[in-house]
Amino acid sequence: MAEHTHVLFVEDDDVIREATQLALERDGFVVTAMPDGLSGLEAFRADRPDIALLDVMVPGLDGVSLCRRIRDESTVPVIMLSARADSIDVVLGLEAGADDYVTKPFDGAVLVARIRAVLRRFGHASGSASGAAVAAQEESEATGGVLRFGDLEIDTEGMEVRKDGAPVALTPTEMRLLLEFSSAPGTVLSRDKLLERVWDYGWGGDTRVVDVHVQRLRTKIGQDRIETVRGFGYKLRA
Repeated sequence: MAEHTHVLFVEDDDVIREATQLALERDGFVVTAMPDGLSGLEAFRADRPDIALLDVMVPGLDGVSLCRRIRDESTVPVIMLSARADSIDVVLGLEAGADDYVTKPFDGAVLVARIRAVLRRFGHASGSASGAAVAAQEESEATGGVLRFGDLEIDTEGMEVRKDGAPVALTPTEMRLLLEFSSAPGTVLSRDKLLERVWDYGWGGDTRVVDVHVQRLRTKIGQDRIETVRGFGYKLRA
């Protein structure tokens, strides 16, 4: 998977930047490493990488603002790097459009595993469909590949979503999250289950990732479409 995969890495600490670049290159990634947000944005626009790793605290244009700029132009996967797991910067980064985050200091093997997990979600792996995508597509065969939930339409073949007939722009992570819900409407899905299915976590993860993505999805498809079931998780209202 890593062969020819282009990573944009924005980190102002010289030691971390150089060591991480070498570690990623040893795993077969092509890495463009930049020391600040403005040069990172220029590199993103020039190179169009497959994935971006953005440190939250970089000069010129901070990582959260850089993530917003990237998200305005592209659905490329973004992983934020934060020095503190409990930092508000983690939530801000996810709200800005990041798909995941890794806490510093990080183990190189853990970072590579998280990168590969994100890339699998974005179709950089074998291209095999997720269980949710298969289930949703099977469910939609009788309706010409389109699932309907009130004013919401999900085209599981074209991977398009419409609300009141107007297209809704979703990131690949948001689309996979919606497919999980639409594959079992009315069924409560726990945060841990969503982490496992959507984020490919084989271990416990921070459920804030789920909560922020659900909120982002709600703003796009309707606040009432996804219901919170306190103490259990979320479900799609059929």
